[in-house]
Amino acid sequence: MKRVLMDIDTNLFRLALLENGEPVEFYVERKQTESLVGNVYAGRVETVVPNLQAAFVDIGTGKNGYLYYGNTRAASGVEKENRPKAGDTLVVQVEKDAVGTKGAVLTRNISFAGKFLALLPNEGGEIGVSRKITNEAERRRMQEIMEELLPSDCGAIVRTNGAGRSKEEFQKELESLLQKWQSVKRAEYRKAPALLWQENIPVLKAARDFYSADLDSVVVNDKETYELLAATGDFSREGQPKLELYEEKTPLFASFYAESKLEKALSQKVWLKSGGYLVIEETEACVVIDVNSAKAAGRGDLEKMILKTNLEAAEEAAKQMRLRNLSGIIIIDFIDMVQEESRNILTKTLKAAVEKDRVKTVVVGMTELGLMQVTRKKTKPSLLKQTTTNCRSCEGSGRVFSIDWTAAKMRRETKTIFAGTICRKLLVKADVRLLQVYLSNGFAEEMARLYGGEVLTESVANAAFGEYEILRMETKHTQNL
Repeated sequence: MKRVLMDIDTNLFRLALLENGEPVEFYVERKQTESLVGNVYAGRVETVVPNLQAAFVDIGTGKNGYLYYGNTRAASGVEKENRPKAGDTLVVQVEKDAVGTKGAVLTRNISFAGKFLALLPNEGGEIGVSRKITNEAERRRMQEIMEELLPSDCGAIVRTNGAGRSKEEFQKELESLLQKWQSVKRAEYRKAPALLWQENIPVLKAARDFYSADLDSVVVNDKETYELLAATGDFSREGQPKLELYEEKTPLFASFYAESKLEKALSQKVWLKSGGYLVIEETEACVVIDVNSAKAAGRGDLEKMILKTNLEAAEEAAKQMRLRNLSGIIIIDFIDMVQEESRNILTKTLKAAVEKDRVKTVVVGMTELGLMQVTRKKTKPSLLKQTTTNCRSCEGSGRVFSIDWTAAKMRRETKTIFAGTICRKLLVKADVRLLQVYLSNGFAEEMARLYGGEVLTESVANAAFGEYEILRMETKHTQNL
């Protein structure tokens, strides 16, 4: 049973893909930060970096996009015929959304995706078929259909969902995609930066991306969205997924037990049935997954136990990559194994597990240090980055100074302040606000023990805070003179 849940809120769109009742993918999009992937722009080249064969392009979104114009990303002094110049206007498409301080990744290879195929304008004669379609007779049939239907200046790639589709279905979708391309061509001479084509609204885009032959139903909790999806005609005929409007009082995700599982998908630690666990850490450069034996250790033959835990971890790691939308470079630190045969079995198991992922995922193999290398195509931020924000106290590190450290620091500075004449410079440095927080949250006795009862009283804290406020107001008054 395969089901898609669409939870529509005022400012948030959430989607969960369930397989046999278990969430395997989550998709979250805020209306204030809708994905730009697929949008086509007339962009103005701001800066060219020849050594990287790259250019920064203004597309009018407030942050310049990054365009690779060479065949490789490696540094090269060879001049390219298609090298842009500062001030040039280029028609570009967003390939990856902006993440953090990095701008959106752009491409000049424009494409328009449908449910069954992707149109490649200006790529005449290029016809591809998804590698997941393995039946040779079916591959030849679709190749022949595309050769007959495609204009001479366009190419196409048949998607996995195209298997078994009729010529009429391909023709209908191709006409729709060609209309998009004509719209872009009519608008490409607008003054840059300018938006030439906006990809479908999030609901329609998600419905297209998650549409598949084995999808049983799509459940929506918003009547307007339900009517919008019903109007597309993708849920009305026999053999198509069933479209359902959810109108119960219990929230949609909670009704299908997806809410609690969404929260678990943000946890750093994931337990395995064998007793081991994964620790998943997202960094700026890569994602690291550490495999630990934990409760599984010490049971029977050590090599067999390690292999069993690693195989279970490989299945779970593939599931978590898909569930959390982990992408880019992913390093998995499996438990060390001595036998080469065991390592080969582990690699094959991981490769088989990632084949279920609709996002391109490549298992590169193990390094000399025994670390498994995986790459997964990056299209949008991970689930963690979409649903959380950095803590204002620890600034995203997940760590704060211990009570001992903070108490020692405050004792040194506060003693100096109240030792005699108040030194205003040190008073500003003393974290009297934090002292009050500790007092108000029941840490007074612990802090008094560490301070030795010398300065830790509420009256002293209030005095320090009052002196701080006087100094702050005096400084502000001086600056205003």
